[in-house]
Amino acid sequence: MTDALQYAQDHADRFVDELKAWLRIPSVSTDSNHDAQTRRAADWLADNLRDAGLEAVEVVDTAGHPVVLASHHVSDDAPTVLVYGHYDVQPPDPIELWDHDPFEPVEVDGDLVARGAADDKGQVFMHVKAAEAMLGTSRLPVNLKLLVEGEEEIGSKHLPDFLREHQDRLKADVVVVSDTALFAPGVPSIAYGLRGLAYVEVELQGPSKDLHSGVYGGGVENPINALARMISDLHDHDHRVTVEGFYDNVIDLTDDERQAYRDLPFDLEAWKSEAGVSATKSEGDFSVLEGTSGRPTLDVNGIWGGYTGEGAKTVLPSKATAKISCRLVPGQTPGEITDKLRAHFEAHVPDTMTLTFRNLHGGHGVIVDRDAPAMRAAATALEGVFGQRPHFTREGGSIPIVADFKKILGLDTVLMGFGLDSDSIHSPNERFGLDRFHQGIEASIRFMDAFAGQEV
Repeated sequence: MTDALQYAQDHADRFVDELKAWLRIPSVSTDSNHDAQTRRAADWLADNLRDAGLEAVEVVDTAGHPVVLASHHVSDDAPTVLVYGHYDVQPPDPIELWDHDPFEPVEVDGDLVARGAADDKGQVFMHVKAAEAMLGTSRLPVNLKLLVEGEEEIGSKHLPDFLREHQDRLKADVVVVSDTALFAPGVPSIAYGLRGLAYVEVELQGPSKDLHSGVYGGGVENPINALARMISDLHDHDHRVTVEGFYDNVIDLTDDERQAYRDLPFDLEAWKSEAGVSATKSEGDFSVLEGTSGRPTLDVNGIWGGYTGEGAKTVLPSKATAKISCRLVPGQTPGEITDKLRAHFEAHVPDTMTLTFRNLHGGHGVIVDRDAPAMRAAATALEGVFGQRPHFTREGGSIPIVADFKKILGLDTVLMGFGLDSDSIHSPNERFGLDRFHQGIEASIRFMDAFAGQEV
């Protein structure tokens, strides 16, 4: 392992230059105008994996963007690690808010700034370079497989079928994902939980067309007013969701988990400053950390209707629409919550309106045993990098494919990410600290070494 760590240090500058080359490819999966570039990003990665020394590398076509598969077999007696990541990126819009070209990486104050730097090219590339370091100096201690997809930013809609079709090729003992964040700069953490998601759209239709508010106002109910009332009633004064049965199947945080939250080195004032708020609002007596990762939520993500242009237009709109997402915790399922949302809106729609309810998408939450062999190996690896034991935390976001790894492949996932909440993923000026990039390479090397010594 020592030789591999030295190799990574000796080649650190080249690793960064290669990452920059990959980041220059605008692999925006949601925009068909970028399809050729998205394919080029997959081909680029495959070539880099071959150069790194992996013995079997393939770009596999799907009904959407391709999947890059790579593997290196060491021994039938060695454990197998499957690394997952994605090479597609979010659209860079709004372009005018970037300080630099989003697809021309620049180094600013120790950060690499570019679309995809942290989410997820930079974090995937840590494992690619860790594999190169180990193959370039000694035999890998584990059998290694990599699965890097091109549709994560559009819901991984073809990946579950891909997992089913390639179960034999994807046999492993554990999945490792680096698409999450450290708790704070210099504070190592391993995520053992992710929230699920239920995402819907509701539309209220009133009159058949927009009306003059002076002629019809006072005689026709306004859909925006009606929808605003319905939305305002979705929470009570204690910020609990009022949808009937919403909390029925929630598995509550244990006393040990709540104590673990209290033990985290959390700076509330810094958090508020980063969020741009002067006060916080959480459910009941739950803390901000508990509310943002360990409890379910309901939020309106967008609402529109009527006239929203410059100046005035005295219109009584014909309809109003809102997008609503629920973050789910263990015990809840997206199907169950979507059904309860539908029943709630149907029960409260005014008799002057018609309701259209659309289920957009969802995903299951995940909890991983913190004492599993792979989690112990990850803790050992991070302690080796940072000189302190990592915290086990829950993430507030969702990675739906992690639940599919468990359901389809029967595999648990180690969420060993090196991002920060301040990395501006999905936003202008996305960044990834080069110190964390190199720490991630070291952690990946240490993890493979530690996991090889565990009884799986």
